[in-house]
Amino acid sequence: MPSAVAGNLAELRWLGLDWDEGPDVGGPHAPYRQSERGERYLTALARLDTDGRLAEDWLSRRDLREAASAPHGPTGPVYGEAERRLSAAAAEARRRAGRSPAQRARFGPEDGEVEARDRRHGVRRFDLARDVGDVVVRRSDGLWAYALAVVVDDAAMGITEVVRGDDLLDATGAQVALARALGLTPPVYAHAPLLTDAEGARMAKRRGGATLADLRVGGADPRRVVGALAATLGWIAAPRPLTPAEALRDCDTAAWPDGPTRWTPELDAWVRRP
Repeated sequence: MPSAVAGNLAELRWLGLDWDEGPDVGGPHAPYRQSERGERYLTALARLDTDGRLAEDWLSRRDLREAASAPHGPTGPVYGEAERRLSAAAAEARRRAGRSPAQRARFGPEDGEVEARDRRHGVRRFDLARDVGDVVVRRSDGLWAYALAVVVDDAAMGITEVVRGDDLLDATGAQVALARALGLTPPVYAHAPLLTDAEGARMAKRRGGATLADLRVGGADPRRVVGALAATLGWIAAPRPLTPAEALRDCDTAAWPDGPTRWTPELDAWVRRP
């Protein structure tokens, strides 16, 4: 939603971040909203189809979850040859029922392994048949899958380094596989430790976790937010007010902790202090 995008950008500005390109400032790699980049994704889909990699998937998530033959990889059930047969068997009945298929890029034993370079975790190897399987590139409702969109967008925008959370580490294999299949160069990654709440659960709005919007409306000093985050990453010994530029002077992925870090009540109180 446009309002959500505008809100996210405003929160990042409040935090003290800026950027060279984007939907609010323009730039040579526009457009920046995925809803406006459909032609690029169709071109990638056509490339996969031409290379014989594109296949229809008539199975629901429940079908895949319940398929006794489905092995499990790092991100869940792996869609392989057995699932292709199940999909083919279900296709006619589901087509008559007015259902539409998802589309997957096929990867099997003949595709071997891919490697993902990560500044924190080193080189990660993924066996495509065992760990990845066929990757959803377009959903049954017609929306583009994240895996395809992010690969196409990164390449089109010249992205060479990506920093994101550890929860996406295991998804890297599918993205590198798609990049290779499309003749693209994947970026180098740095997967950062996740920030959890005081009980060790992933921060989430539905659990009442702190958000940038909540802190901003509550009158928190954005420099305290940056300083608190820098401390959880091991960049500074104890939280102190910092601008993003000041925090980056101490930026070192080698200092990141091995596992998730916590947003404790004490840290939250320090950030919200007038």
